[in-house]
Amino acid sequence: MQRRDFFKNASLLGAAGLTVSLGSQSFGADARDFNTVNFPEKTGKTQPGWGDAQVEHFTSYYPDFADKILWIRKDNQVIAAYRTNPNQKYPYIYPLAGPISRVSVTSESAQPWPHHRSVFMGADRVNGGNYWQEGSDRGQILSQDLQLLSAEADTVVFSDRCLWKKPTDDPIIEDTRKYTLQWRNPDYYTLDLEFEMKMLVDVHIEKTNHGFFGVRVEQDLTPVCGGTLVNDQGVSGEANTFGKPAKWMAFYGKRRFNPEITEGVAVFCPPKEPFENCPWFTRDYGNISPMPFLWEEKGLSWKKDDVLKGTYRIVVFAGTPQDVDLNKLWEEVYA
Repeated sequence: MQRRDFFKNASLLGAAGLTVSLGSQSFGADARDFNTVNFPEKTGKTQPGWGDAQVEHFTSYYPDFADKILWIRKDNQVIAAYRTNPNQKYPYIYPLAGPISRVSVTSESAQPWPHHRSVFMGADRVNGGNYWQEGSDRGQILSQDLQLLSAEADTVVFSDRCLWKKPTDDPIIEDTRKYTLQWRNPDYYTLDLEFEMKMLVDVHIEKTNHGFFGVRVEQDLTPVCGGTLVNDQGVSGEANTFGKPAKWMAFYGKRRFNPEITEGVAVFCPPKEPFENCPWFTRDYGNISPMPFLWEEKGLSWKKDDVLKGTYRIVVFAGTPQDVDLNKLWEEVYA
């Protein structure tokens, strides 16, 4: 970023009324008397004055205007950002940083399909629209009410309400979502999504391989670039996992900027809601998603006022799946 752009952006954030959460304390952008604030050290002491101590807690903030991005930091390094620009196809999370490298394990946009956005939620062929790719005129998922619910020592919780609609039409779906990002230990953290989708009209999703929830990972974690794709049964690779049920799928690999570090990301499949024993869509180039739409020849339908709900979990970890008890973390949510 050019120096002049930095100061331009900084002034915009200040004018917008930046909300800052430090642990359990919150300050507006016009707060000036930081000398009255004590920041806990790891030793339990306090540090008065400007700036943060290098503490074991999250900080998070978002500017209060339409083009919101909610940032989450750990020890003042970016871990994740929830992006809701109204010009986007759908809200998504990028980056999702490795716990050791602090480099994203997910890709913001990547070939050969640049519309895949990091941690995504969407679908195409919905009532003749497209809420996954192509132009915004085909449909968008638009953030309506991004809220930072809490920011504690090791957990950040935020929510959003979104409308699925074409620009000139009434919305067809309203979804509410709550994300919980919890730093579990130095080797891994979890990201949980709890959601409900209310059908505002009769909704039909045709057979498609696009959506519903999943991740697009950075290339250094993928089999095409030397990484590994594996499921809970120890089965690896796209050819052996595509269309098969599994509790979880994970990519992991050596990081390109520091091959001494191995990191990965796992996506969990719920056993029932929103879809029961869902087969996996897997790609060696870096896409995994537990989704039913490719396997239903007639598609899936819901009536007006029907509600689809569920919980997905993502685990970002250092090392290999064997170094993290993913099965135990799966049972923690779904057993």
